Amino acid sequence: MDDLFSDAVKALLTDHCTPAVVRAIEAGQAHAPLWQQLEDSGFVDALVPESAGGAGLALADVYAVLELCGSFAVPVPLGETLLARGLMAHAGVPTPKGAVALGTGQLQADGRLHCAQVRCVAKADWVLVSCGGVCRLLPVAKAHMQVAGFCLDAQMSWSQAAWDAAQAVPGTHDLVTLQAALYAAQLAGALMTVFSRTLQYANDRQQFGKPIGKFQAIQHQLSVMSEHAFAARMAAQLGLRTEGAVPDRLRVAMAKARTSEAALEVAGLSHSIHGAIGFTREFDLQLYTRRLHAWRQAAGSESYWHDVMGQALLESPEPLSLDLIRSLTDAVV
Repeated sequence: MDDLFSDAVKALLTDHCTPAVVRAIEAGQAHAPLWQQLEDSGFVDALVPESAGGAGLALADVYAVLELCGSFAVPVPLGETLLARGLMAHAGVPTPKGAVALGTGQLQADGRLHCAQVRCVAKADWVLVSCGGVCRLLPVAKAHMQVAGFCLDAQMSWSQAAWDAAQAVPGTHDLVTLQAALYAAQLAGALMTVFSRTLQYANDRQQFGKPIGKFQAIQHQLSVMSEHAFAARMAAQLGLRTEGAVPDRLRVAMAKARTSEAALEVAGLSHSIHGAIGFTREFDLQLYTRRLHAWRQAAGSESYWHDVMGQALLESPEPLSLDLIRSLTDAVV
């Protein structure tokens, strides 16, 4: 089932999410045609139970789809919407039409709800916000937006009336961990794309009569990139290895820490091999490396999740750190 979904999503994105489309949407052109293709395909309802009109898949089943969001630098919140609809459907709440972003908010002294940075919200219709143990769905149209960091992200704020009137999602939901699992998968996809593009460039670029990939220094850099990219992919897969709708926090901590750590190394080495051309607006590489840096910080960088794992190790009944690592990486049966 994983392959069936991922192959179909890859074919759709290959046709409709080219670098030219990504550039156009980032520049402010309409994202509706791309989103409509994704909506019509039904992939955004992959985690929704079959009884509610979805595919009824588990998180582990959609890993490849989330990875592809990074591989193609998807400029709409496909992964966020997929996860949000699944969470809402399992909580017994009707899922909305349109794109959904994820955010963590704080209530201000004047009663307004503020989200410091919401990823990809510039192309979303809704934001699923967690605040003080409560999770609610708010419309983007009723928010005050201010661009923050990455071009598709924004700071968001809603009035107290909008927060009070918003659709509540029953239960306690850890959106930060859910976001971290998503961005780990997207980082893994972007890392593999950056590595493969850099490898191709090293084989194509000629210097002193032969490809630069033949030089030992470049080969060493490529080998380091490959180690980071493949290790990050394995960690991201482990982060979503669960049979249910909620990822394990420690597995996600390991996944997000490893993928965020790899993002810095792979982005730096890739631009080093490409030289000055990699930074230019006209070159495709920057579409992916900018996302590596943005997603590295999203939902906590490696230092944040290293602290989570360290605290878990101190509190673990396992006598050795290796035992804890084994328990995190063992397959779910």
